Amino acid sequence: MTVGYRGVPLIRDIEIHVRKGEILSLIGPNGAGKSTILKSIIRQLALIGGTVYLDGRAMRSLSEQTVAQSMSVLMTERVQPELMTCGDVVSTGRYPYTGLMGVLSAADRRKVREAMALVHAEELYDRDFSQISDGQRQRVLLARAICQEPEVIVLDEPTSFLDIRYKLELLSMLKQLVREKQLAVVMSLHEIDLAQKVSDHILCVRHNAVDRYGTPEEIFSGGYIAELYGITSGSYNEAFGFPELQAARGQPQVFVIGGGGSGLPIYRRLQQHGIPFAAGILHENDMDYPVASMLAAEVISEHAYQPITKQTLQSACAVMDACRYVFCPCQTFGPLNQANEHLRQRAGRKLCDEIPDLPCEA
Repeated sequence: MTVGYRGVPLIRDIEIHVRKGEILSLIGPNGAGKSTILKSIIRQLALIGGTVYLDGRAMRSLSEQTVAQSMSVLMTERVQPELMTCGDVVSTGRYPYTGLMGVLSAADRRKVREAMALVHAEELYDRDFSQISDGQRQRVLLARAICQEPEVIVLDEPTSFLDIRYKLELLSMLKQLVREKQLAVVMSLHEIDLAQKVSDHILCVRHNAVDRYGTPEEIFSGGYIAELYGITSGSYNEAFGFPELQAARGQPQVFVIGGGGSGLPIYRRLQQHGIPFAAGILHENDMDYPVASMLAAEVISEHAYQPITKQTLQSACAVMDACRYVFCPCQTFGPLNQANEHLRQRAGRKLCDEIPDLPCEA
């Protein structure tokens, strides 16, 4: 498939498929062509080359009504119907089945209620659509899409304009619908951490081309996400799905004896203050380790599940001795990290509880 505008190709050689019961997400930088692909799939843009198949049938040969009975669409543009209740908006999902007059039968109205119940929007039925929140609107629009009884739902940035609560609610509902009703979903997402968690397959678009296609495990590995988005200021942890700002530059002025998550708030506070710091001794499977690796100027670490060696302890002592201050948020030390107890005792008067007033080295 080749897509573009006014006969000019933008993205060539697009070959994707999505099965019932699966979610395919498109990710990539702004302007790479994700929305163009979706608009071409739903026939909002004419294909420049190739064919889109819907349940084995070429879409170009299908009528608008037939397509509407098999595919529903939720695009980014804010829908602003006038003088319509939420029930009215959801009811438009039945129009592919009602004929020219658009008169809903009792069965149609029942399906409207059922769709709103599925997205927990029953209480919105009589509310003015223009007077509800963005999160509620997305639920209503999803109910409209469900009401069409489609085989495929296409969504362009469905979580735009939503706060984190509604993002999670919407995607959880969508995942449940895909599983229970065996729908196929194709959508674009800016929130790559959510795409990683909700998708069965991911299509990556970059430089007006399909850059990579695969499972989340294949896409979120080997530093590819930083390459895809051209990340230079900061980093993205692919294993845990979170970004971090750029670490403070310079020689470590503070040493943090962390572990078990205790060091995380200290790392971020030091980074926010622009204070370069060292972290240790951390086992490579410790929950502090990924964030320390992204934010610390230096990390003294040990292999997972191994006792801290004398050599590693000596390295930590040398780095800590060169620092002006020491934080030790870790309060207990197990059999494998007794060396950190030695570090705490060695710190002596350097131990402090508050971020010191140090000049920014960034």
